[in-house]
Amino acid sequence: MSKIACVITSEFEDVEYTQPNDAFTQEGHEVTTIEWEAGKQVTGKQGETTVTIDSSIDDVKPEDFDALFIPGGFSPDQLRADDKFVSFAKHFMDQKKPVFAICHGPQLLITAKSLEGRTATGFHSIAVDMEYAKVNYKDEEVVVCQDQLVTSRQPDDIPAFNREALKLLES
Repeated sequence: MSKIACVITSEFEDVEYTQPNDAFTQEGHEVTTIEWEAGKQVTGKQGETTVTIDSSIDDVKPEDFDALFIPGGFSPDQLRADDKFVSFAKHFMDQKKPVFAICHGPQLLITAKSLEGRTATGFHSIAVDMEYAKVNYKDEEVVVCQDQLVTSRQPDDIPAFNREALKLLES
């Protein structure tokens, strides 16, 4: 089973973390939450979910993980301000490891300059940002690019997001 790194901080979109996380763990995958401080509790923007962070970004290496999961909400925008998270995400894209980004999740990949020439989707408010990053933006519930990158737009797309992410983890 796969070891999945989940980069997350406060103001994540609750269901964009909980539902994929549940789908991954139910299939036997191990999800490790990563933020600035291990043991810290972060809360979703809806206030429905609190997550205790497993590891600090300073204590993990991307080589130790098989895949990257980036929930949406305001979390990815906060994380992309830190070069450690940008480099961490870039590693997965450069190494062609599976990356799962929903809603605003692609913002971290934009900052990592890892989406140019790729086909992807995201929340409608970042569509122009993705186009400026030279992404072939699709307004679709789920987009799978090069059997590596799975992106979705919003909470309603989670079933398709989970289905395609789990397919990639099985291959």
